[in-house]
Amino acid sequence: MAIAKGYAATDASKPLAPFTFERREPNADDVVISIKYCGVCHSDIHTVRNEWKNAVYPIVPGHEIVGVVTAVGSEVTQFKVGDRVGVGCFVDSCVGCATRDFDNEQYMPGLVGTYNSVEADGKTATQGGYSDSIVVKEGYVMSIPDNLPLDAAAPLLCAGITLYSPLRHWNAGPGKKVAIVGMGGLGHMGVKLGAAMGADITVLSQSLSKKEDGLKLGAKAYYATSDAATFDKLAGAFDLIICTVSAEIDWNAYLKLLKVNGSMVLVGIPEEAIPVHAFSLVPGRKSLSGSMIGSIKETQEMLDFCGKHDIVSEIELIDIQDINAAYERVLKSDVRYRFVIDIASLAE
Repeated sequence: MAIAKGYAATDASKPLAPFTFERREPNADDVVISIKYCGVCHSDIHTVRNEWKNAVYPIVPGHEIVGVVTAVGSEVTQFKVGDRVGVGCFVDSCVGCATRDFDNEQYMPGLVGTYNSVEADGKTATQGGYSDSIVVKEGYVMSIPDNLPLDAAAPLLCAGITLYSPLRHWNAGPGKKVAIVGMGGLGHMGVKLGAAMGADITVLSQSLSKKEDGLKLGAKAYYATSDAATFDKLAGAFDLIICTVSAEIDWNAYLKLLKVNGSMVLVGIPEEAIPVHAFSLVPGRKSLSGSMIGSIKETQEMLDFCGKHDIVSEIELIDIQDINAAYERVLKSDVRYRFVIDIASLAE
């Protein structure tokens, strides 16, 4: 067993703190990665504070992992020592299935999360990227295009694919009017990716405080949802709305902004249930749907797309010693637009 260093949560009420733990011995199909950077996702906070009621401590969070390969098993064919690679939200899938579902594995039973989960052996806890190394099966490791800086590429492994997947599935592209609700870590990626796909992007945000950023990143228009006139002006305007916010907003009001046959897709998850009236959907044959990350196949497709279009996240680089303060800033929406941990700071 190799000894890894990281930061972990040991209780829902305690701050993250230095933590030493064992990484499993690599198998023939494993890739050993020296982690260089790890993005900070809001779901990290939900998990370590047990807001989803599924935390198993100790937890080393982090599923926006980028680094460099330091060793490969004898059966590994896609990677070699020195390769730039990434690991996203899961490290195994379709456990117990007859065959792996390469297109929909993120929705299949047996998904093994990068942290706060259990490996296919049913007993080994997975631990995430707030650490200096990780061992992952070859089929769940992705290549990072050479032209993308590793630190700013890290959030693509969750924030990037979370927006890319619904944009692709609902055919965002030329001639399509797409609204992104929320201009945060997820939303700003939706603006960049949707614009690169050729869609006409509008940002719907609580205020106009980030309007300049939104337009600079590729949005054609930007409206404040705190202004009631916005919902009158944009009624029936959009083919697709992607809602990135986890706050409890009135989905019925946003459904009125869809065209006939339009779809509203949820990627943010509010803590409480939000009622939706049938009359928000039936007239206009509208759809309310959800989407969650993407398969490994689609995530690699997204990374290659980002490499082609020079797309990365807008980040603020932090030392791991500042992670607890960063969590509080995330909760206050005080980051533009994604925190990324410089794992070299662990050595301090």
